[in-house]
Amino acid sequence: MAVKNRNTQKRATRAERRAAEAAAMKARAEQMEKERKQQTIIGGIVVAVLVILVAIGAFAIYHNMHKSSASQSSDETVQQSYAKLQKVKNTPKYVDKKGGLLISKNGYGKSVENAPTVSIYMDFLCPGCANLHRQLDEDLRKMIDAGQVNLDLHFMSFMDRWSTDEYSSRVANAALYLADHDSDTDHMISFLEKVYAEDFQPEEGSNYKSVSDAKIKEQMIAAGVSQEVADKAFNRDYDEWLDAIDTYTPKRPELWHDSGSYKGSMTTPTVTINGKYWNMDDLSTSQQTIEDGLLEAIGLKKEDVGVTGKMPSIGSKKKPISNTTGE
Repeated sequence: MAVKNRNTQKRATRAERRAAEAAAMKARAEQMEKERKQQTIIGGIVVAVLVILVAIGAFAIYHNMHKSSASQSSDETVQQSYAKLQKVKNTPKYVDKKGGLLISKNGYGKSVENAPTVSIYMDFLCPGCANLHRQLDEDLRKMIDAGQVNLDLHFMSFMDRWSTDEYSSRVANAALYLADHDSDTDHMISFLEKVYAEDFQPEEGSNYKSVSDAKIKEQMIAAGVSQEVADKAFNRDYDEWLDAIDTYTPKRPELWHDSGSYKGSMTTPTVTINGKYWNMDDLSTSQQTIEDGLLEAIGLKKEDVGVTGKMPSIGSKKKPISNTTGE
C-alpha cells in the first residue's frame, strides 16, 4: 500500500501523548464488554430492553481525550489550539473554522433556513461511530433530502494508533477529498454508510487487519464517486489539518460529557444539535433507540421523516428536547 511520506516524528509524538489515555480506555472497554457477555437475560421484554442498552453502550467504547489528560499532554489552551488550526495552509474547501463539513439539500456549506443542525464528531475506526451511522444514516439521508435538517460532519483521526496503517487518517483524507471534488452530497452519505458497514469496518487494536487504499477506493466508487476522483483521494492532502483538529476538538468543553463516568471528557461519537450537546447517555434511561431518541430530540414524528414541509419543532435555534424529561 502506497502511503505518502509524512513527518514521522510529529506522528510519533502524537501517538505517544495519546497512548496513556487510549490504553486505559481500551482496558475499560474490554472489561465492559466482558461484563456484558456474562449477563443472562430471560424474558422477551427484558431482551428488548437489553438490545437498546447494548446499542447505547457502544457509544462509550472508546474514550477520546479527558480534560485533565489533554492538559497534561499539551500546555495549549483551546484558544491556542484553535489559532493553530486556522494557520494550517492546506484546509479542506468546505469545512468551517471549527472543522465542520455542512451538508444540506442545498449542497456543501449551505444550510437550510429554520432547520436544526445535527453535528456528528467521528473517527472512522470507532465502533460506536459505526453503530450510530448504521442506525441513523437512512433517516438522515431522508431528512436532508426533504430539507428537514442540516448535517454537520466532523472527521477525526485520533484512532490511527489502533491500526497498523493509519486507517483513520486515510479514510478521513479520502472523505475530505471527496467533498472537495464531488458536489453530490449523496455520494458522501453513501460513502459513510459503506465504510461504516459491519462487513467493511475493520476491528481495532490487536484484531486490526490492514485495509488497503484500493479497498477504500472501491467503497468510494460503489458510493457513486467517479474513478477519476477516487484515484486522487489518497495523497494525504489534509494530514496537517487532521492533526490540528485532533488537538483542538477534544479541548472544546461544549463537547464534553456533563455527567456520568465520562464527565469532563469527550468520546466519539459526540452529537450536538444546534450547537448544544445531546446527551445520548439518556437513551438508556428513556429506553429508546438512537433513531427514536434523535427524532424526539429534534421534535419530529417518525411518520414525518422525509416529508417535505414537515419541520422539526426545535427549528434552528432551540436546544435539543430532553429524552428523559421531554423538555
